[in-house]
Amino acid sequence: MARCDHCGSHVSERFARVFADASGRLLACPSCSANAGIAEASRRRTPNA
Repeated sequence: MARCDHCGSHVSERFARVFADASGRLLACPSCSANAGIAEASRRRTPNA
């Protein structure tokens, strides 16, 4: 199971696939980051959003 590289919490493989950076690092998760920050990262990575 995937883990957050920042806090070590378990995250789903789907979450890791969506929010990991180009090198596969997951720098934040719902356990250690505000959901607003996760939503912002998603908007930046989604073309034409």
